[in-house]
Amino acid sequence: MNILVLEHISKRYGDKDLFRDISLGVNEGEKIGIIGINGTGKSTLLKLIAGLEEPDDGQIIKGRNIRTAWLPQAPEIKASTILEAASDGDPEREAEARSLLFRLGFDDLSLTTESLSGGEKKRVALARTLLEPADVLILDEPTNHLDSEMVRWLEEYLDSWRGVLIMVTHDRYFLDRVTNRILEIDHGSLYSYDTNYSGYLEKREERIRTNLAADQKRANILRTELAWLRRGARARSTKQKAHIQRIEALQEIRNTELDGTVAIDSLSSRMGKKTIEIRNVSKQYDGRTLFEDFSYIVLRGERIGIIGPNGCGKSTLMKIITGQLAPDAGEVITGDTIRIGYFAQENEDMDTDTRVIDYIREVAELIRTSQGTATASQMLERFLFPPALQYTPVRLLSGGEKRRLYLLRVLMSAPNVLILDEPTNDLDISTLTTLEDYLDSFDGIVITVSHDRYFLDRMVRRIFAFEGTKIAQYEGGYTDYYLSPNRPGTESGDAGDVTAGAGRTNAKAAAGKSAADKANAAGTDKNAGRSHEKKLRFSYKEQKEYETIDDDIAALEEQIAAVDAEMEACASQYTKLAELTEEKERLEAALEEKTERWVYLSELAEQIEAQGK
Repeated sequence: MNILVLEHISKRYGDKDLFRDISLGVNEGEKIGIIGINGTGKSTLLKLIAGLEEPDDGQIIKGRNIRTAWLPQAPEIKASTILEAASDGDPEREAEARSLLFRLGFDDLSLTTESLSGGEKKRVALARTLLEPADVLILDEPTNHLDSEMVRWLEEYLDSWRGVLIMVTHDRYFLDRVTNRILEIDHGSLYSYDTNYSGYLEKREERIRTNLAADQKRANILRTELAWLRRGARARSTKQKAHIQRIEALQEIRNTELDGTVAIDSLSSRMGKKTIEIRNVSKQYDGRTLFEDFSYIVLRGERIGIIGPNGCGKSTLMKIITGQLAPDAGEVITGDTIRIGYFAQENEDMDTDTRVIDYIREVAELIRTSQGTATASQMLERFLFPPALQYTPVRLLSGGEKRRLYLLRVLMSAPNVLILDEPTNDLDISTLTTLEDYLDSFDGIVITVSHDRYFLDRMVRRIFAFEGTKIAQYEGGYTDYYLSPNRPGTESGDAGDVTAGAGRTNAKAAAGKSAADKANAAGTDKNAGRSHEKKLRFSYKEQKEYETIDDDIAALEEQIAAVDAEMEACASQYTKLAELTEEKERLEAALEEKTERWVYLSELAEQIEAQGK
């Protein structure tokens, strides 16, 4: 049963259409992940559902007494102690708040929220949100600023939670483990897939193929219709009018738009034999030893992942490697040819009044790529910043778009060592996938701090894990580390769900391909041996169908229009609206089937006519 309905929602931001006439029904027990490239309106959709913003058109209907809890991407926390902020001042919630805060890495709950970092405030806000009595949890990037162990705990918590979950996240393993429905925002439209992330990847490809085929079919319909108009109506004027209206409707339908992809060429500079040598480095902070006596020589082409609990010193180590911070003991020696590109956890200070293209031109106007040279404008286009957006102020970009712009600025400097501190935060999955593809071809060194298990499994070949004040080395990606018998706290079978579903997509795709190959082979065999063409003609049944199909289509269109009018009249009647929605879906399916049949009969009629000439 639907507990939440979005009806014909449209929303604009500035000159940009985020959504155009989207509708959605949310049922009890659904756990929904919302994905799409940065700037498409994922966070805006969450705010609409949470009631924090109003749509420009359409309406949002919630079931009676439905309670929602909302976690924004950048929450505001009132000045108080950590415990008071998480429990929202309710003494009855304090015991559960203590438990959640402990799980989220807090020990001293008497500290004031004013002393917390942005990531720590997000974790306090997450605890507060999970404690709210709610039927619908709405979470915007809940895994940001959580370490891997916290993410695994949150997976288990949400997996067993009985209410409705609607969230935006880039964590692909998290989506695979927690969700049973994916919503994709694509060029102002909303697409629903009743599956987790692995299943979505397959179904999205099916949708694109189907839509492209529908575009071709619509082009064929238009061609047939226009030919019909040119040779004159073959039936009564009422049918001619229906034909003309259908042509106009078809001409207004937009063709399928494919998401742009972030095309990144390898821009690294030449690297000499001497790279980066870390010698007996130690660092303390606020009287606490973060790490001590760490040594390592980074090899050419290495892919290193650094993991550990929040606050253990991962970002501090990165800053020591880049030279932004001095160690308390030891030293870092960097080769003369080393050029470091540092993608920090937080965007560098941006002059938000500067134009997008000028922000990139500050680094380079022209850069060398594997295909030759490219201008700053051309590189921006490859990063999904079209010319119209390049001359707008940075302040008009979404948080994710700013993050993508910052990444381009780092790469434009043509580094041969990439230091990536939580690169998956706020980057959409499409950009992450292409960044991973770029790193595959990058011939320099990559050192990354990340809690994203998928990213680590995909990219790194060596893990450095913070274990107390020591930094331990493990070979392989995150799953190899997690399954290692040398990892503290390892239990047999402990990581069985770390990569759950990761291999299913390829297996299913292979099975689908095999089935398609068999179908193609069967189709070939079916036509084999035919040495002459059979003369085309209508069967008696087809002739009768052809004579009445225009009226059938017109009747279905009239029924759909009547249902639309009835839906507007009873917009506040929740049960009736759900029934009408189902009726409209049935009628639209019948109309689509009848239209496809009309195309076949019309084309057959043309062929019969041409055959007789």
